[in-house]
Amino acid sequence: MEFTPALKTKYKAQIIPALQEKLGYKNIMQVPKLEKISINQGLGIAVTDKKVVDNAVNEMTTITGQKAVATFSKKAISNFKLRENMPIGVKVTLRGNQMYEFLERLVNIALPRVRDFRGINDKGFDGRGNYTLGIIEQIIYPEIDIDKVPRISGMDITFVTSAKTDKEAFELLKELGLPFKV
Repeated sequence: MEFTPALKTKYKAQIIPALQEKLGYKNIMQVPKLEKISINQGLGIAVTDKKVVDNAVNEMTTITGQKAVATFSKKAISNFKLRENMPIGVKVTLRGNQMYEFLERLVNIALPRVRDFRGINDKGFDGRGNYTLGIIEQIIYPEIDIDKVPRISGMDITFVTSAKTDKEAFELLKELGLPFKV
């Protein structure tokens, strides 16, 4: 028996009919869905300290529940003391049940822990139905032990949807529980 996240069940039972009515779709297959969540962390300081990337991989793996991979520079830039194929970031892509679990933890646990939180900005859409959210501190996740974090760093979370327009994606993400500013 496979575990199904509560948000996935809610999407199938409540969100699809709500979006179908709100956006005026005749067919259930037209309703946009969340395809993947891509999380990445750029670590410019990794040029001087090699352990930063290893720590970031461990933290990202702990946060997402899926093994994160290091990203490497594509070309050398002498002004930044950057050589080709140097590790400079960390990324992970979530799909399926892990994606829904991560989104549920982000909305219900992590975002409310942000200081002076008043909702997320609705200006992060790219024109094709994808949304990118910037997180300033990785310590908002309860999985991370603040005492063991050597450096506070941010991350970008990109929600890739099957929506054709930003309006459709906004409605989908709002129904999934993302707290946009009013």
